[in-house]
Amino acid sequence: MPRSRVRKLPSSEGRPSWETSGSGAYRTRKGDDWVGGAWKEVTISSKWKGHSDRKSTEYSGEKDREEQHSYSLSSQVNFVACQLFALFAAFWFRIYLSPGKTSPDVRHAFVTVFGIYFVIFCFGWYSVHLFVLVLMCYGIMVTANVSSIHRYSFFVAMAYLTLCHVSRIYIFHYGILTTDFSGPLMIVTQKITTLAFQVHDGLGRRAEDLSAEQHRLAVKVKPSFLEYLSYLLNFMSVIAGPCNNFKDYIAFIEGRHIHTKLLEVNWKQRGFHSLPEPSPTRAVIRKLCMTLVSLLLFLTLTKSFPITCLTDDWFVHKANFLTRLCYLYIVMQASKPKYYFAWTLADAVNNAAGFGFSGVDKDGTFCWDLLSNLNIWKIETATSFKMYLENWNIQTATWLKRVCYERVPWYPTVLTFFLSALWHGVYPGYYFTFLTGILVTVAARTVRNNFRHYFRSSKALQVAYDVVTWAVTQLAVSYTVAPFVMLAVEPTISLYKSMYFYLHIISLLIILFLPIKPHAHIQRQPQTLNSINKKKKD
Repeated sequence: MPRSRVRKLPSSEGRPSWETSGSGAYRTRKGDDWVGGAWKEVTISSKWKGHSDRKSTEYSGEKDREEQHSYSLSSQVNFVACQLFALFAAFWFRIYLSPGKTSPDVRHAFVTVFGIYFVIFCFGWYSVHLFVLVLMCYGIMVTANVSSIHRYSFFVAMAYLTLCHVSRIYIFHYGILTTDFSGPLMIVTQKITTLAFQVHDGLGRRAEDLSAEQHRLAVKVKPSFLEYLSYLLNFMSVIAGPCNNFKDYIAFIEGRHIHTKLLEVNWKQRGFHSLPEPSPTRAVIRKLCMTLVSLLLFLTLTKSFPITCLTDDWFVHKANFLTRLCYLYIVMQASKPKYYFAWTLADAVNNAAGFGFSGVDKDGTFCWDLLSNLNIWKIETATSFKMYLENWNIQTATWLKRVCYERVPWYPTVLTFFLSALWHGVYPGYYFTFLTGILVTVAARTVRNNFRHYFRSSKALQVAYDVVTWAVTQLAVSYTVAPFVMLAVEPTISLYKSMYFYLHIISLLIILFLPIKPHAHIQRQPQTLNSINKKKKD
């Protein structure tokens, strides 16, 4: 797509006027220029100084964009270099610093020092933000009352993250998405709040008030400073995650992680006389192959169908509606490989260190998906909005469920979507996506509850239902998440206008006119020992 330019021209009344040229441009007071896949405000002097100054301004803008592109590229190279180095360090850590050879304190210290080094290497002085937040929240962990520790930790961590999200817009320019310090800060925020809630469950609540999962994950002793740093800043997850539970992490460091999972299986019935020793090598190789495929797709498909295509004059004004639907789907598909690459590589790093063993499946295969952030097959074959969301950014969805959805007394879906948007950042596109997501989620649930049972009578009807719901789900997701990638208001409104706001209208009509069946509603609150006993008495 030709690069759009904004030129300021002298008006007949002596006031500056604005003219846009190139496809996808918008008439605004400050002019908008598409840079790096998002919209950046380009400030241009309000005083016209003639042709020579216009050339100077355009040259300065081009130079600025080149510097930003160079910074973004170097940040991405640093990110990949750190993750590849982390992969080799993880193998070395598992072999030479195994729990049988090394004390937990040494293992904690090693992963912490390497994690801090990676953060400083990637982000320089901006890494101070991570260390400040970690130290502040450890102060809360040590001094706060256990009845309020989760609230203080949550609000401090989210407030600091939000301030950093706001500041990064001015540091890195509006919409320049790169591997900046806010990414690790988002992961650290998840871990801080996860641990705070689990400490509150273990020390500030009665056991009978906890669900089975909360009871299993409850932390009954506050972590030491070294354990706290290791959990938050270890080199396996500090750069790209994923979030994990504190008890699982400590079991991994102390060498109980795999053993505990293996004890859940009756090995004598399977013909074993002793516990096997699962190796993550096969899982790591498989995930590295998926990482390589994702990288190749990113270098080809993503470059061929950039998000800028959705603001092109052909798409907005000339293509028919069905063409726009298909093209939107293709463009949004092309935006996925970078996420597949980053999350799968992060998962492989943790597995290489020996972390992420989830047990044995029904076929006797060792599974290493405890920390997996996505299930690509289920994403691409999802037949419902819910199924899609459950398999995309899995650990973040789990975090949202544990700290918000299961705990808030009112409007859990709305508040969970809002927290997700706030955690991601302050760009308007995030809020467009999550507000639309609320509508689509409620509408999809309503349709499913009202019509799905009609298609269970035969295999042919079931297949037809699955095909239709797959197509609808994929198109709905593409429509919903487009603002998440576009970030700004104007391109989002332009896209939705070109699509006639069709999904918003359909979702509202479904919610208004189709009955919501209470018996089909899924129970939100987790069952506790108290609630089970109460049901028995009733």
